[in-house]
Amino acid sequence: MGHYAAVWDHKAAIEISKDWNGIDQVFLRNSRGASAKISLHGGQVVSWRNDQGEELLFTSNKAIFKHPKAMRGGIQICYPQFGDCGLLDQHGFARNKIWVIDENPPPLNSKESLGKSFVDLLLKPSEEDSKQWPHSFELRLRVSLAIDGDLTLTSRVRNINSKPFSFLFAFHTYLSVSDISEVRVEGLETLDYLDNLRKRELLTEQGDSITFESEMDRTYIRSPKVVAVLDHERKRTYVIGKEGLPDTVVWNPWEKKSKTMANFGDDEYKSMLCVDGAAVERPITLKPGEEWTGRLMLTAVKSSFCFDQLELQSKGF
Repeated sequence: MGHYAAVWDHKAAIEISKDWNGIDQVFLRNSRGASAKISLHGGQVVSWRNDQGEELLFTSNKAIFKHPKAMRGGIQICYPQFGDCGLLDQHGFARNKIWVIDENPPPLNSKESLGKSFVDLLLKPSEEDSKQWPHSFELRLRVSLAIDGDLTLTSRVRNINSKPFSFLFAFHTYLSVSDISEVRVEGLETLDYLDNLRKRELLTEQGDSITFESEMDRTYIRSPKVVAVLDHERKRTYVIGKEGLPDTVVWNPWEKKSKTMANFGDDEYKSMLCVDGAAVERPITLKPGEEWTGRLMLTAVKSSFCFDQLELQSKGF
């Protein structure tokens, strides 16, 4: 357990406990009181709280925490597909599997480890997965909580096959908001997007920012490394940074679809918004031995900042 000794040497804190289904979950905290909770069911981040104890991720009140289905909310790992392509479970199988703690994670550099609380998880294909998707891979996930409360997820996919394979990937991120009608997204202006409500029709964003008045399901392609979600009523801004993830998916089911969704309250669309760092417009292809890395960084700040300042101040991007 030398890895955990290293974590404690950095004066970070990590605890492992079991949920009510007997599945391990990892609790990270920093010295200022921020925290994150990660379930080995799906490698899913199920909680992220700031130093005031406020929950920053949305989880449905009707969510079912029971293997093998993913819980509705938090941050889900969508791999090796996104959406429903018919062959695999919707959004792939990674979010439905039991991961393990990675005892031999990639080496850390000082930027990744300094003052951070982190855990490394690993998923390898089962025989069942290989029947549906016959490729050998290692999927690694590092979740780290910084001293300032920033949350970073880093995924690595390695091809240990004897032939190339392709996949899609997304960090399906449910943000908690006060009222979706009072929220706007900045940083995606003038971009092309695929409208998933119109059979992936290619359109161009016309607004100065994205606001919400009806159901939305869009994939913004070749999107910038940093976007912001401004919650006026809560006076909070989420800054979403990404690397290795060329697309941004923006989704809210609105009223009509909410009533048809399992594990989701009829009015809960008002208090959530999904903004996903993703690689879904074009598949990622790995040759034998190759590895891909995708990284998502989440920051929550007071909305007194303007987006230009946030863009300059965003760390590591």
